Amino acid sequence: MFIRIIKLFSVSLAIIMAMVSCHTREVAYLSDATRDSMQNILSTYTATILPGDQLYIYVSSETPESVIPFNQETHRFAIDVNSQKVPGNSQGGVISQQKAALIEKSQHVSADVSGYFVSEQGTIQFPVLGDIDVVGITYDSLSHYLEDRLRNEGYVIDPQVTIRLKNFRVTVVGEVRVPRQVFADGTRLTIFEALAICGDITDQGLRNNVTVVRTEGGNYEIGEIDLTKREMLESPYYYLHNNDIVYVEPNRRKKIDSDRDPNTPKYISIAVSTWSIINSNIRRVQVNRRRGVY
Repeated sequence: MFIRIIKLFSVSLAIIMAMVSCHTREVAYLSDATRDSMQNILSTYTATILPGDQLYIYVSSETPESVIPFNQETHRFAIDVNSQKVPGNSQGGVISQQKAALIEKSQHVSADVSGYFVSEQGTIQFPVLGDIDVVGITYDSLSHYLEDRLRNEGYVIDPQVTIRLKNFRVTVVGEVRVPRQVFADGTRLTIFEALAICGDITDQGLRNNVTVVRTEGGNYEIGEIDLTKREMLESPYYYLHNNDIVYVEPNRRKKIDSDRDPNTPKYISIAVSTWSIINSNIRRVQVNRRRGVY
């Protein structure tokens, strides 16, 4: 009878250990996509300007001096140069050479400029042109608008306006290896790029139910994206927007583990060790009985 009880205990312990240690992990992306297949790139995504955005705006031209007042880089450099005193040259010949050199040096240097902050009222204060309403329009639309005004009002003959978002960021939290804020240069970032920067989803994270929290029109929009399905490439959440929050939910096993006594693995280890000792003694007793020792 005692032997049967021990055997039953052994089987039960083995089942418990199997349940604790074995589980299925969903770790594949695009698992239903046929290899060598083609997918159209999502073309419906259009970033619009929002309050709180920090815009980098650069005006270029074949006549660099005409755009000095409209660029934070060259405008600052021009002030520095014009404040210099060059003896014996009141006409500024040397100054013009220095100014030209500084203008050339400043081409497309945006790292140390503050950019244009979009106010809560949805405007930016642009040099010479004054306050401009920008919220709700695309970067291309604002670029064309500024080019038209600079040309039509006679400031620049051939303006070309480049606009980028300086403070594009998304927040990635949950079951990723390095939860963090992700900063990007530009206006487009895919959810895969954001996850890669964070070290990818852990083995305990759900890939078929990733949540994206987005601010649209003053409201919070909560969406889901399944990274295991091909359709995710057409999802409005495949391309992340500025200030999006990405949350990776833990899988069922991780949730169970979080509710379990943290000492459970230790208890199981003790139970296994105890059973190993008991089983060894039982086998020794059985062998000795067969030999007639007992």
